[in-house]
Amino acid sequence: MYLVLLGPPGAGKGTQAKRLSEELGLPHISTGDILRQNVKDGSALGKQAKDIMEKGLLVPDELVAAMLDERFSNPDIKNGFILDGYPRTLSQAKTLDDILARKKISVDLVVYLNTSDDVIIKRLTGRLVCSKCGANFHVLNMPPKVAGLCDKCQGALYQRSDDNEVTVRKRLEVYKNEVASLIKYYNQQKKLHTLNADLDARQVLEQISLLCAKV
Repeated sequence: MYLVLLGPPGAGKGTQAKRLSEELGLPHISTGDILRQNVKDGSALGKQAKDIMEKGLLVPDELVAAMLDERFSNPDIKNGFILDGYPRTLSQAKTLDDILARKKISVDLVVYLNTSDDVIIKRLTGRLVCSKCGANFHVLNMPPKVAGLCDKCQGALYQRSDDNEVTVRKRLEVYKNEVASLIKYYNQQKKLHTLNADLDARQVLEQISLLCAKV
């Protein structure tokens, strides 16, 4: 099962991917995690990315694609993966298909977590992030056991500077413009399924699991 999770910031892609990974026994692959790991390990690709990031620039698609290509060479994906947060653009979707085709595999299912703006704003403006391991919490929906500290590593929790309503609305506008072509692309391939991600995380997980069982 090669599964791609799409959705706007705050849709719960990371949360669902982690739970599905445990349920299905498949690796959860996040481009953000891959990027951080390459930088941490000091790999050739990681060094390139670090130089770019230190200049305040965005890591180019070509470099992210190279990291994904390398990650997909690992034997743990032979039975599938759960890809979270990539692709974001039509160009990235075509690149992903090309990378997978060279490995003689392809995406089986694309789930779009459709989430209303009001719900996203509520989720993101209350989000807390661990400064050490990057784990996410929420002041209301998923508070830490000890205020201000990560449950997993005891790192200090903080709120991202861009997790405010004005910035979130701008990010949503950009995302909607980008995702329109993605939805059309995967619809044409008959791989796209849209779910209501305003629901409780457990309910959303159950819906995704049912879709996976039918593939």
